[in-house]
Amino acid sequence: MDYPGNLIVVAAPSGAGKSSLVKALMELDAKVQPSVSHTTRDPRGQEKHGREYFFASQSEFDAMVAADAFVEWAEVHGNRYGTSKKAIEERMAQGADVILEIDFQGAIQIKQIFANAVLIFILPPSWEELRSRLERRGEDAPDVIELRLANAAIEMAQAHKFDFVIINELFDRAVFDMKTIVHAQRLKFAAQRRARADTFKSLNIA
Repeated sequence: MDYPGNLIVVAAPSGAGKSSLVKALMELDAKVQPSVSHTTRDPRGQEKHGREYFFASQSEFDAMVAADAFVEWAEVHGNRYGTSKKAIEERMAQGADVILEIDFQGAIQIKQIFANAVLIFILPPSWEELRSRLERRGEDAPDVIELRLANAAIEMAQAHKFDFVIINELFDRAVFDMKTIVHAQRLKFAAQRRARADTFKSLNIA
């Protein structure tokens, strides 16, 4: 089904700056809204149901899996996280451009379900810079950093399956690139026809 809003899916290896770029884009463009995932973990701090996550019990999550309600789901550190097809559709139906941060496997799965989804892959400018960013974060032990780098090689080999690639060398430029992609997507014929159906109808454009 076609919706007035667009679906933007962003993937990247750990340390490439995906989350920072998505946050900056949403601050610049109010029409871009995050996808809210379901999770079985407990709320943390000031998190609210329906804002950061939809918090679900194990049985509720099981029922959604059985009902094929997720476009993708995974288990991370003992908790399950899933992207609800209904939650995405509802926001797109309201005209929002939904942005989703996800791994490359999930991105490819989503493209199979939402054919109009726009897939963006974020690359670091070099291996040296990626390693440096992971080390500067100060979150991981050396062996974990090596594992992240090994995973990055696998992930980046899939970049050719994405519609767009942004090299996050200069942050402001990378944000501009992402904003440009989103704006260009809105101007595509099919996207304009979905978003401005009344105008197209009045002009007798099929």
